[in-house]
Amino acid sequence: MALTIRERVRCFLLVLVPRLFLALFRLVSPGTKRPKHLPPIRNPLLTLSAVQLAEKIRRREVTSVEVVQAYIDRIQEVNPLLNALVKDRFSFAIQEAARADKLIEEENGGEEVLRNRFPLLGVPLSVKESFALQGMPNSGGLKSRGKVLASVDAPPVALLKRAGAIPLGVTNTSELCMWMESSNYLYGITSNPYDLERMCGGSSGGEGSIIGGGASVIGIGSDIGGSIRMPCFFNGIFGHKPSKDVVSNDGQFPSCTGLQNDYSGSGPMCRYAEDLLPLLKIMAGPTADQLSISEEVDLKKLRFFTVVDDGGSPLTSPVDNQLIQAQKMVAARLEADLGVTVKEVSFPQLKYSFQIWDTFLALPDKDGQPPQPFVELMADGGSVWPFWELIKRIFGRSEHTVAAIGLALMGSSHSSKPSQFILKQMEELQKEMEDLLGTDGVLLYPSHPLLAPKHHHPLFTPYNIGYTGILNILGMPVTQCPLGLSKERLPLGVQVVAGKLQDHLPLAVALYLEKAFGGWVDPGMA
Repeated sequence: MALTIRERVRCFLLVLVPRLFLALFRLVSPGTKRPKHLPPIRNPLLTLSAVQLAEKIRRREVTSVEVVQAYIDRIQEVNPLLNALVKDRFSFAIQEAARADKLIEEENGGEEVLRNRFPLLGVPLSVKESFALQGMPNSGGLKSRGKVLASVDAPPVALLKRAGAIPLGVTNTSELCMWMESSNYLYGITSNPYDLERMCGGSSGGEGSIIGGGASVIGIGSDIGGSIRMPCFFNGIFGHKPSKDVVSNDGQFPSCTGLQNDYSGSGPMCRYAEDLLPLLKIMAGPTADQLSISEEVDLKKLRFFTVVDDGGSPLTSPVDNQLIQAQKMVAARLEADLGVTVKEVSFPQLKYSFQIWDTFLALPDKDGQPPQPFVELMADGGSVWPFWELIKRIFGRSEHTVAAIGLALMGSSHSSKPSQFILKQMEELQKEMEDLLGTDGVLLYPSHPLLAPKHHHPLFTPYNIGYTGILNILGMPVTQCPLGLSKERLPLGVQVVAGKLQDHLPLAVALYLEKAFGGWVDPGMA
């Protein structure tokens, strides 16, 4: 079985057209002076993990008001450069911090009681705008929803608040949360803290940018094709896409339809690896029991594998050599420190990662209901004509980004019948990957083929999402880990993958990699 002639022609056009437009874009784009980086962090409270902050607050070594105010000050310092936080709730946050401090003063049961009841008491939190946070905008970057406010909290947000976390505000996304760059005509474009000319990723890009810029310590994102992992990679922080059905995807706009809920994951984003596991445990609620989170992990007893690229798909960019070398350094360090063998493996089906991801997101649910068409999401209940929106965009009259219009055009070209060849590739890949990893295997895989691209460049390399998207379809837990900076002073990183419901394995590896390679780097000092 192979691709049909029609499928081959479509693949050829998918490669040719973006490359032609990229060449044209580079030709007409004006040069700009390299903007300044963010100022360095000066307040030492901003260099502590959420776990450490919670402990200091409980012990009355620092007040929640002091911590929250420190983060408000940092946001006010850097957000004008980043445009990451799009709506704040600072006055409410200060009031909630004062109540947290009062609760601590009045608690007679001691520090342990507070730790068990409110593990994040008094710790500031940022929230992706697509998650419902009571009283805050919930537009998903759609201009027509600019006045929509959430009346309740999304389940994982409610759990974090119940644990004592204090939301500071909501952060930017791509339009309708389906693009690699966080840019829309409601809030504008968000920049990368390591280079303001570069993108922060999407769709949880505002979260990645504000956390990477040292203006938030923990946050919440969602991921249906890499929307946690790409921003974490580009902004030099940690993030985790959990196993299927571990954290609720309810309370988000846009909501999942068709089979999309099977492939989407809501998870934590943070600067420090030790925050990942407690955040995931809180966000998962009672479902956390499925994950063996409390189980100690002996890294020396794990089996390690590495895949260097997707096998040379004509759709994706070649993996940057600095990322290749960083992944090799991880393998060498694991072998030297732990006495394990990191085996290089390959999967020929990975060449079709984008096609697999694209195909499976369009499949109907068990009742035969297909996902809501993107053109209907763009109209928020109605429908738009993407070709007309493209014409309007040329003359600056459309409320939709070029990326959203392009996705609508791609959606309209989908065949009603999925490719049997692509379905077969996914079936084989699923079996081979699950057989390889089992319950004690860990796989290293590139986070993205490129370092953080300049603004708008992903319009011409859209299929690079295959490096993250394929792992959504496989349903495997993945932790994104930073590995220091490149020669351009941009973040390096790697995805750490494990078998289904083995989330505790990549989380344990993340702790090791943070110690081995230094973790997050203050962009003001980069």
